[in-house]
Formats: sequence, C-alpha cells, structure tokens
Amino acid sequence: MAVPITSIKKKQYTPEQIQEQKLEELQALLAKQDEALEKILSITGELNDIGVLDAVAAMVKAKEQIAKIAVDQVSREPITNLINHVMNASAVMSSIDPAITSKLVESVRSGLNEAELYRDNDEKVGVIQLMTLLKDDDINRGLKFGLDFLKGMGRELGK
Repeated sequence: MAVPITSIKKKQYTPEQIQEQKLEELQALLAKQDEALEKILSITGELNDIGVLDAVAAMVKAKEQIAKIAVDQVSREPITNLINHVMNASAVMSSIDPAITSKLVESVRSGLNEAELYRDNDEKVGVIQLMTLLKDDDINRGLKFGLDFLKGMGRELGK
C-alpha cells in the first residue's frame, strides 16, 4: 500500500534561480517578437534623431511649470467664456427635438440655394412687388416662421 501524502513542499527558488528564469522568459519573448522590437527601436531612433525624445524629457522635467502654464491659459476669461458658450449651446441643442433641427437645417440649406440663384439680380423690390410676394405660400410660410421665432425670442428676453 502507498504511503499517504501528509505535507506538500513548495519548491523555494533562490533569487539567482528566479533571475535566471526571468532572463530565459525574456529571451524567449525577444526571440518571438524580434520584428516588432526592430520597428520600435527604429521608431525611437528616428524620434531621437529629430529631437523629439529630448523635448519629451525636457517636458517631463518641467511638468509643474507646464501644468501651471496650462492652468493659467485655461483660466483666462476668453477660454472660460468659450467653455461656458459650448456648455450653454450643448444644453440648448440637447433640449431641441432632432427632427425639428433637421427640418430647420434643410430649410436653411434650401433657402441658401434659392438665394444663390438670384444673387446677381440687382433688381430693386418695390412695395407693390413686396405685397405680391407676401401672397406666395413659401414666402409667407418663411415670414410667419421668422415672426413666430421673434415672438418667442422676445417673450424669453422679457423674462
């Protein structure tokens, strides 16, 4: 009958054996990835030749000064105004139904195309011609939209 196992002995490696094992693993990895390593070394060599690595090293050494400059630049009034404008515009845009925005953008595109067709027409528009144009359904619809827009904008400005 076999003798039962009563204890398990974990093999203890010496620091030299651990270092030897890690070197063997590294050697195997280097042999397996030699093409990638050659590319990395080539790229870093080129970066060093053009001075990029020196610039990065200098930036790392001056990280506190660079961070201070960045914070000073970002906290300038024009930049904070820009950030506030972007946040406000984002809030407005996210509150508008995308279908309405799409229709409005298409309407503006169509209006610009129509205006471009008659850009070189220097003919003056008289009062009678203007009254006649108001009977055109498309012009009337656009004018009514503009007036409704101004009414809503004025109401909000009055608050």
